[in-house]
Amino acid sequence: MCFCAFLAAVGHALRLVPGLDLFGPMILAIVLAILVRALFGLPAFLVAGAAFAARPLLRAAVILLGLQLTFADLAALGPGGLAVIAGSLAATFALTLWLGRLFGVERGLAELIAAGTSVCGASAVAAANSATRAGEADVAYAIACVTLFGTLAMLAYPLVPALAGLDAAGYGLFVGASVHEVAQVAGAGFQHSAAAGEAAMVAKLSRVLLLAPVVFVLAALARRRARADGQGQGDCTVPVPWFVLGFLAMAGLASIIDIPGPVTGGAAAATTTLLTLALAAMGLQTDLGALKARGTRPLLLAAAASLFICLLSLLLVSVTA
Repeated sequence: MCFCAFLAAVGHALRLVPGLDLFGPMILAIVLAILVRALFGLPAFLVAGAAFAARPLLRAAVILLGLQLTFADLAALGPGGLAVIAGSLAATFALTLWLGRLFGVERGLAELIAAGTSVCGASAVAAANSATRAGEADVAYAIACVTLFGTLAMLAYPLVPALAGLDAAGYGLFVGASVHEVAQVAGAGFQHSAAAGEAAMVAKLSRVLLLAPVVFVLAALARRRARADGQGQGDCTVPVPWFVLGFLAMAGLASIIDIPGPVTGGAAAATTTLLTLALAAMGLQTDLGALKARGTRPLLLAAAASLFICLLSLLLVSVTA
């Protein structure tokens, strides 16, 4: 696990390089880890540490993520804002799964792309994999997809207010409801104005709260498939991702208790660190050859899903504004 920590530290340091500050440390760490695996392989003595970082530490990070959110964030959006976020998320998630079958994309990879696009990028992909149980190559591919299209959105979205006539609040809601990563949301929102950036972050954090039901839906789908596949072959079940209940419990705690700023700040830093460690571990477990073997169909699926959530969110914001 020490090597994963080293890669995570390098990922944080690379954000100081001009141009790379557009990407979060999680993305930089997993890309670096994939390159290390491609060049040097994965020595046997690193396997156990990588497995620990990729799973238990990931679950701990998701639980801590709940401390950054409150149910008051949801209330602050009002019925219209909540309708935009929930409607965009649910429709994108369902459409992506349907398109995945239509495009012939493997089920697990399609589910990861659906979660990453509809909820919150790399964090959602990593959390959803606890239910989908896709391979590490699928996780890396899905993260690459949501990173690519989220970055394109971050660069292109500032053109939207002039074209669609959105004010700062409407634009912020649009960004928070449709851009993938939290860092990308901040980039797209604050390029417009401070008011738009703040509105975008509130919308985005409220959207992150919906990670829990998405993971439970994926777990339910997995259990249903397991029962169908296990008929006549003994019990075949998929564990419930109980760490998501911890995520909700932390959000509930933050909602009813005024947690001191240093505590929430420390929890936020710990969350980022643990997620970066987990994704570095996943990168070490990823084979570039396996990524290449997936072909371009998952990339087309992610492009279609990203375009859909963009257009639908813009439409819903325009209607509710």
